[in-house]
Amino acid sequence: QVQLVESGGGLVQTGGSLTLSCAASGLRFLSYTMGWFRQAPGKEREFVGSINWSGVNTYYADRVSGRVAISRDNAKNMVYLQMNNLKPEDTAVYHCAAAAKDAYGSTWRILTDAQYDYWGQGTQVTVSS
Repeated sequence: QVQLVESGGGLVQTGGSLTLSCAASGLRFLSYTMGWFRQAPGKEREFVGSINWSGVNTYYADRVSGRVAISRDNAKNMVYLQMNNLKPEDTAVYHCAAAAKDAYGSTWRILTDAQYDYWGQGTQVTVSS
């Protein structure tokens, strides 16, 4: 009964900020890399960024680098996506995901979508002017 539940989505103006949360349950949180992905209507799912098991290291897609920050609270089984200077092109459904593969190794940053074990239901982010 692994569950990943996102929250915090909504409507925000261009240039604004938003923080998304993902609550994980039913898994040993420390064993998983946590990733954030997004998907806009008619487009493929896109990697946003990920954070390693301890939260010490993060990795971001070039498209959003500098505008987002991922963090995690292992005591609360929570992962967060802070987004700043939002643009209309950031409009999408945002999903969190968990991956056990090589979580303590060296390839956790370059996992494919298929290598993530669990996915949340998503939360809608809409950026308007």
